[in-house]
Amino acid sequence: MGLQSFLIVGAVLFAIGLYGALTKRNAVTVLMSLEIMFNAVNITAVALSRYIVPGGISGVAIPTEDVARTLLTGQIFTIFIITVAAAEVALGVAILIAIFRKRETVFVTDANRMRH
Repeated sequence: MGLQSFLIVGAVLFAIGLYGALTKRNAVTVLMSLEIMFNAVNITAVALSRYIVPGGISGVAIPTEDVARTLLTGQIFTIFIITVAAAEVALGVAILIAIFRKRETVFVTDANRMRH
């Protein structure tokens, strides 16, 4: 399985998430679509980290395959994204619960006014 396969999977997942975020009215569905988009970015970051080695590092006498295995930049970046996404989901669900208690709806189109 090569880099292209991971990039295609990431692009398809991102497109599915983008479609869900832009077309669905239910706020829970929009949050789930955002999570799909985050995971697509995570897959792409890990795949690029695994298969792409910066030119300055690859000039070392260590074989490129070993350098790519020892660099964990994509994995560390993905862990950071997962952490931020967890906080984003917690905040989004809290806002969603507050809107549901106030207006008894979870539709994004009904929650267009923030004051009343």
